[in-house]
Amino acid sequence: MCVSMDQAEFSGTTLYGGRLRHPVHGLIHVLGYQNTAVNLADGPNAMVLHLPTYRMGPRNFLSIGSSSDVLDRMVEAVRPVAVASVAGMDWMEWDATPEVQVFEHDIYTVLLAHTPTALPTALAEVPEHKRPRLSEALLRFYEERYPGRALAVCCFDNAQAAQSKPLLMWYRPIDPDVLTLPALDCHTGDVPDLDSEVPVDHWVLFGTDEAPEEWGFPVDHDEDMRHDLRQFLPDRVVGQYFGGTLPNGDFSIRHEDLLADDAGDPDGHPDLDLIRIRRTVA
Repeated sequence: MCVSMDQAEFSGTTLYGGRLRHPVHGLIHVLGYQNTAVNLADGPNAMVLHLPTYRMGPRNFLSIGSSSDVLDRMVEAVRPVAVASVAGMDWMEWDATPEVQVFEHDIYTVLLAHTPTALPTALAEVPEHKRPRLSEALLRFYEERYPGRALAVCCFDNAQAAQSKPLLMWYRPIDPDVLTLPALDCHTGDVPDLDSEVPVDHWVLFGTDEAPEEWGFPVDHDEDMRHDLRQFLPDRVVGQYFGGTLPNGDFSIRHEDLLADDAGDPDGHPDLDLIRIRRTVA
């Protein structure tokens, strides 16, 4: 479940979406993303993530450090849930940021832009061994469908394809009351087919700091986790595994629905079908 700039295989995806009031940044959303990648291209490749925000920079990407199992621990918290049958940048600084920001994060060289068609001009800043072919058609697709939104192109080479830590980032969302997880799927470098069904193999997780005390499942975070990372993470999560096939598109859920429908099965496990998670191409 991912979009790539060239031929690749992705499996075992985990997506986390959180909503919280940070002591410095205010009301923000947090996105966690991890998968297992197999690069099938002859050379470098890149994973593409479109983000529901108009403001994004290198400081929004959180350093995982030694806590590389942060998303695994969230999955372990909710694993008893039944398997689905189917599947910081201040606002005032924005005007001064370059059209394309290029920086290193974990194994990736990240190209971050709000005008996707400007990305080719910055490609020379990517080390040659990680410099992918950028599909002009794919960049036009993102510019037309998600105008002004942040697009992260995470470049990696063949040797690094399966060595990445989870990506974790925060941002001030376009709509603070809707949590959206990027889940478009196309592993060939082509434009995603929005009318297609795609295979899915992933966990979808959500957290919020406004949940009542007994909501969801407690997460056993690493006791040695740095405080500056821990303050972005939830105490409790809900989640579910999705397999089979689903319509191509993103996941989204309204925050009020996330809070209101903590129903679930007789054992008390919340069911993301009940909280009306939506696979959407909007």
